[in-house]
Amino acid sequence: MKTPFSPLKAGACGCDGEPEGLIDDSRRRLFRIVTGIAVGAGGMGRALAQAELSIQNGDRFVKVTAEGDPVALRAAEVPPGKPLLVYPFDPVSKKIRNASRLSKLVLVRVDELDLDADTKPRAAGGVLAFSGLCTHAGCDVNAWMAKTKRLLCYCHGSQYDPLASGKVTDGPAPRSLPWLPLALAGDELMVAGPLSATPGALTT
Repeated sequence: MKTPFSPLKAGACGCDGEPEGLIDDSRRRLFRIVTGIAVGAGGMGRALAQAELSIQNGDRFVKVTAEGDPVALRAAEVPPGKPLLVYPFDPVSKKIRNASRLSKLVLVRVDELDLDADTKPRAAGGVLAFSGLCTHAGCDVNAWMAKTKRLLCYCHGSQYDPLASGKVTDGPAPRSLPWLPLALAGDELMVAGPLSATPGALTT
């Protein structure tokens, strides 16, 4: 049985001040475009959606709160039990891919011994990456349930299991949290492939 959860007041969930994750018309159009691409063309759709979001193989990561020129995050800088919201950036041009919230990602460090045959190939230095937007209403997924080892969205209590490909374990989220494969470039975390699915809430 799912545990009741009381949503926080609007603005407390990291939704850029949008009540309960609502999005404006321009973002609705972007969601429809990306969703149509992904659903209509399978794997090719995911690649095109990746281009739409400007996430590229080889991109590095920078904290969403960072200022000035981006500095690539190292795997060791992602603390255990503290999800880290990041944006990808081009290591050559230093361009941060933050034109859309759809490019926001969350990194989480897990015990490497807990990684199975499915999750281990997409992890790097014990770090896993997922879309940073809840699939229910598009709020930020930026909290951690230490006892159950779950990612949490505070808006409406959706929880995701990072060790089970972002599977929903509680709350109203309708689908798993899309994951992003990682690799190491030296000790820096690097994008190693496209998102597994369209990010965010698939609203119309």
